[in-house]
Amino acid sequence: MSRAAKFWMVTALLVVVAMAFRVSWNALRDVAVAIGADKDAAFVYPLVVDGLMALALVAALVLPQANRSFALRVLAGYTVASLVLNYVHGLVPTLHNGGRARLADWAPAHWTLVLLASSLPVGSIFFGSDLVAKVLHHKPEPEEIDRSPANRSVSDLRGSADPESLDSVYESPDPQPTVPAVVVEPVRPVKSVAAQASRSRRATGTVPKSARSARPTRTPDELLGEARSVTADWPDDRLTADAIRTAVRTSAVNARTLRDALKAERAVKPILHAVPEPDETGDDGPALTA
Repeated sequence: MSRAAKFWMVTALLVVVAMAFRVSWNALRDVAVAIGADKDAAFVYPLVVDGLMALALVAALVLPQANRSFALRVLAGYTVASLVLNYVHGLVPTLHNGGRARLADWAPAHWTLVLLASSLPVGSIFFGSDLVAKVLHHKPEPEEIDRSPANRSVSDLRGSADPESLDSVYESPDPQPTVPAVVVEPVRPVKSVAAQASRSRRATGTVPKSARSARPTRTPDELLGEARSVTADWPDDRLTADAIRTAVRTSAVNARTLRDALKAERAVKPILHAVPEPDETGDDGPALTA
């Protein structure tokens, strides 16, 4: 909708509201006179009811959802009250004379209508002040930043590509092979991390003697010799890396190395044979010795 159309629509709405306010003005003024208001009070009485309706409508358009419902309830309540008073003004002809009159022949109805008409000014003070305070303390939310086409993603741009100009992925109308275009992306500078990592850390001090290990470092030959002496009477099935590691108190890697070396030594150990020895009497009879 153009700006001119909006302007004329708002103008027409204001004219209709002004005419409706003038029609309601007469009825509310006569009701105010009937309940005992003087001439000046009766003249401004319609502003108490219909004016608060306009204020509540504006507050409902400005306030957020939490306070908007309160403004709409105030608008609905005063609209019903104005409708009831206008209805009573049309039913009671004596109100048209501009003097004190009963609003209803039935006493409870008359008392209820008088209470309604006399309580509307007090309600206007309370609800009107609350609505104005809510509007003044309301902070409007920041408007959403309108993204330019350059900052929008491809999915946001409608009609960015012509579907007819896109070739099918599965069928190519051109039998000749086409060379895909190479997109050259700008090379981003890469910070050198290796130079920082290769820097040697400065020594912070010597290790105290209390933190050093009490066991001296053993050479492989010393470990193998200690493992031979410990496992000399072990059977082959007990010769495992875990058992050697516990007995020699070394690492798992050294224990596996010692296990392989000990098993290799046991595999190549020479087998003893019985050798005959000559008898003391000079006989050549065989004598078995270990």
